[in-house]
Amino acid sequence: MAIKIAKGKLAIAQPLGSFVFSQVGLYQFHPLTVTHAYTYYVETMPAHHNDPFDRLLIAQAVLEDLVILTRDPQFDPYGVPVLW
Repeated sequence: MAIKIAKGKLAIAQPLGSFVFSQVGLYQFHPLTVTHAYTYYVETMPAHHNDPFDRLLIAQAVLEDLVILTRDPQFDPYGVPVLW
């Protein structure tokens, strides 16, 4: 989110830290740490998307059965559930 804000692609009405803290409490989000399993999965993924951070998010979504919140159509070939 910080990268998107810095690039002018995301605007929020409060400082990022405050926004994240409020959303974590409101929706009871649980942070995920980066594990070896995610990085190993990234190694086996087809190269539909070249952004390493996005590839890590895709790996997390696949291995943890999660939905990704994005409008990026480059996530589609991986078959991960996307919302937005």
